[in-house]
Amino acid sequence: MPATPTPESLRRIEKLVQVYCEKSGTTTHPDPTVTQAVVNGLAANLDQIGRPLCPCRFYPDKKEEATHRTWICACDDMQIYKYCHCMLFVNSEGIPITEYLPPDHPGVQTYGIVKDPAPDKGRPMRAQAAKREQERIERNS
Repeated sequence: MPATPTPESLRRIEKLVQVYCEKSGTTTHPDPTVTQAVVNGLAANLDQIGRPLCPCRFYPDKKEEATHRTWICACDDMQIYKYCHCMLFVNSEGIPITEYLPPDHPGVQTYGIVKDPAPDKGRPMRAQAAKREQERIERNS
């Protein structure tokens, strides 16, 4: 991965973040170093593999992972549950929204129930929540 993402990739990711915050009713983390670290990681992945793959996860093979939609920003967790484990898309206090997560999700266990300040925005894949929960149950049995 390049040490510094290209200016074009940074510009594209910054635009993606701005637009997604507007669409989802979230904001970026109030600590600019948190936001910049995630933006830099997304931009570096855009340069390296051509997709804004979530930089907060480990992938044995990034190129293979990028062929799936799951961890491309804004990831499935964000689009289904409005939960950003990277802390990029959060509420105004810098806390990820957990209201829609399954009760035993680590995000709920860590932050408690954090209400969505804009429930009328975001979650375009919310209909997939039940399917995702069933898959998780099957994996863990």
